[in-house]
Amino acid sequence: MQLRFVPSCLAVILVFGCLLSLSGASKVVELSDRFIDIINEESSWLIMFYAPWCAHCKRLEPIWAHVAQNLARVSSIRVGKLDCTVHTNTCRKFNVRMYPTIMFIKGTDIHFTFQGDRNTEDIINFALRVSGPPVLKITKSKSIEELKNKNQVFFLYVGPPDTNHPLYVNISIIIIVFFFFHPDVKFKKPTTHSFRSISGPVIGHPEEDIQSNLTQWINTERFETFMKVTSNNIDDFLSTNKYLVLAVVEENKLKQVPSHMIHFRSMIHNIIKQHRSKYHRHFQFGWIGSPELANRIAMQYLSLPHLIVLNSTTNHHHIPEDEPLQLTHEAVVMFLDSVLNQSAQVYGGNNVGTKLYRMYFDTASSLSDMWRGNPVLMTVLLIVPSMFLLLILYSICCGNILDADEDEEDDCGYSTDNEYHEKKE
Repeated sequence: MQLRFVPSCLAVILVFGCLLSLSGASKVVELSDRFIDIINEESSWLIMFYAPWCAHCKRLEPIWAHVAQNLARVSSIRVGKLDCTVHTNTCRKFNVRMYPTIMFIKGTDIHFTFQGDRNTEDIINFALRVSGPPVLKITKSKSIEELKNKNQVFFLYVGPPDTNHPLYVNISIIIIVFFFFHPDVKFKKPTTHSFRSISGPVIGHPEEDIQSNLTQWINTERFETFMKVTSNNIDDFLSTNKYLVLAVVEENKLKQVPSHMIHFRSMIHNIIKQHRSKYHRHFQFGWIGSPELANRIAMQYLSLPHLIVLNSTTNHHHIPEDEPLQLTHEAVVMFLDSVLNQSAQVYGGNNVGTKLYRMYFDTASSLSDMWRGNPVLMTVLLIVPSMFLLLILYSICCGNILDADEDEEDDCGYSTDNEYHEKKE
């Protein structure tokens, strides 16, 4: 009896597990072109636009299921996905040009595109940010401490609402995709906090200077001290018009970094923590877990770990002369000082020759990465068409040669026949 009872229990557990997985998967709605007709101002949707052949879309599938399950518990946001190879009208309406594209949509006019790292936490935070009002009002003093514990970076307006508050709201609408914005009108004196707030000099400027200064200040202060830089967010870092100081390491598929690279990355992080007052105005520090991105910036294959400084306004970059593993805290500080006083060796730029070489390097790198990732597919895509092209060229050339030989034979036969008649006469 006990032996029969055990398989039955296992079967029940397996069935229950399958039901749970199906219920989790069912939280993601498969959409079609009818989505345009059913959407209204009251409904909020988080949608993944994908293509069946896209490898990045396939890797996002389990993450997307977790996003749907978590959002279903804490919000009324519905999560869906739409195949752009089938339902082209909807993708065209929302100007989807790459896969996967993650977009929050509310009604026909409000939509925000996710531009961060594609992990569960960041996607959920994005959806919760853009689903609410652009500026969240603080009603309790203890809420500030709660916000400091929840969010790495958020902006807080402190002061009367009839001065800078409308402008603050307008700016928050533009970049709410990235950060939380809060007003606190209980205090009448502008203050500065470590978690990002509007500083005194900005508040005290005349009306005509507030627009440019406030926008510029938020744009340069909107990132954490030491952030991960990816191909999805590097353009946002470049918009700060700062030097990007990037520690280059390599993550594996599990997002793990070797210990010696962790030590190097920590050393670069400690430099900005210890010298923030000196470097923060000019440098944005971060790290790259994808060597391919760093190689394309430097237009060469860098050893790992490595350090590279990118000028966001001119696309010039700087690389230390010393071996990266031999760099010390003091050596990195001297290198950064040389970048500031413009005595460091300069590479890259925006001239025509550099742009052409960058195009060549990017193309060669992409083909090399594709070959290492799937040599069979690359063989089909490159070698087989090349063989067909060679065959066509060979047939064209050989066809001309054969035609020429036939013409020569006809001429020879005609001459011989004349000679024969002449001899006969």
